[in-house]
Amino acid sequence: MTELLERSPFDPATQRRIVIVADWLPPDFGAVGQYMQMRARALAGQGHDLTLVGLSSKESSIYRETIASGSLTEVRFAARPVPRGSLAGRLLWTIWTNLRLVFGALGYLRAADGILFTGSPPFLIHLLVPLKFLWKGKLIYRITDFHPECLIAAQERPSRMLLSLLSLTNFWRRRVDGFEVLGEDQMRRLRATGIRQERIVLVRDGAPVTFGAIQEPYPIPADLASACILLYSGNYGVAHEVETVFEGYLRHHRDGTGRVRLWLSAAGSGTEELVRRFAAAGLPFHRSGPVPLERLPALLVSPDAHLVTLKDGFVGFVMPSKVYACIDSGKPIIFVGSADSDVDLLSRRAKIPYWRISCGDPAALAVSLEELADRSGKSFQPRPA
Repeated sequence: MTELLERSPFDPATQRRIVIVADWLPPDFGAVGQYMQMRARALAGQGHDLTLVGLSSKESSIYRETIASGSLTEVRFAARPVPRGSLAGRLLWTIWTNLRLVFGALGYLRAADGILFTGSPPFLIHLLVPLKFLWKGKLIYRITDFHPECLIAAQERPSRMLLSLLSLTNFWRRRVDGFEVLGEDQMRRLRATGIRQERIVLVRDGAPVTFGAIQEPYPIPADLASACILLYSGNYGVAHEVETVFEGYLRHHRDGTGRVRLWLSAAGSGTEELVRRFAAAGLPFHRSGPVPLERLPALLVSPDAHLVTLKDGFVGFVMPSKVYACIDSGKPIIFVGSADSDVDLLSRRAKIPYWRISCGDPAALAVSLEELADRSGKSFQPRPA
């Protein structure tokens, strides 16, 4: 647990009852829910009576626990998966889910001395801020992802509706009591909307897991045996670079030695796109789903290096939190993304081998893959016929 995440924006002496609102809570897969559960437990240990409100892919439930001088109540609402194939479907899902979260937890919210809400699910700000007259406590917005900026960045030409939604979102942002951001790049983005520096606090996520002095590795799939393994773990979605990764990997196998094998322990639209394109090109790779949190340390120490990616248009709007655990694993990192991202800032500060490749430069990625293979000392892997 990072000490930054243990920091409380509320005073336990005068603001004891706190509510945190997030999306998918463990054991469901979701980085925001994982981090907020960690945060909730830490703040309860500092003397807060903490209520964590989120979603479950199974049944609705309420769980209570005493932690040191505080308490933790986890309130889960059963929800369907996000319909990612349709923008209209996602918006309808978001509206309905946000209504259920806010009005389902209304009693907890009204009694709270402080409320911390996240960027997941999106657009909670459009309910919590207009209803601010109902809340007696301070309202803190932990911006995990910027919305609707992420929707706008995903489109070649943003619609008038999204631009109007952005204007309304910025209107409500100016009425939030305080902000937490995940990186310096996010701080720059938020200040550009007119939010004053003194209202923003940098609280990084950190790694959601710890590594033992002797960490047992995850079993290596048979088709990766003796290869130089580059692992992408977690969510590979719309914000993550695909084109450069595909073209650079293709060059490595078509024109280079082909010693590196990509292991996608991942989910998301970017995963599906890469799998489709790799298969069509006949490239070797291994696909598996994300692992449970308790098995993540074993997975992260198993490859020769980690892959992190981020499209330029999402810099400062999205912070790939996977980078913290990747750094803590001690393995090299290849980052396909901008030098303006905090991924680059953190990776350069870490005492690990590191390559950064600009989006749109597959030749540089192919070179970095050869250098990684040289460094690994793994035997040459002949390309399949």
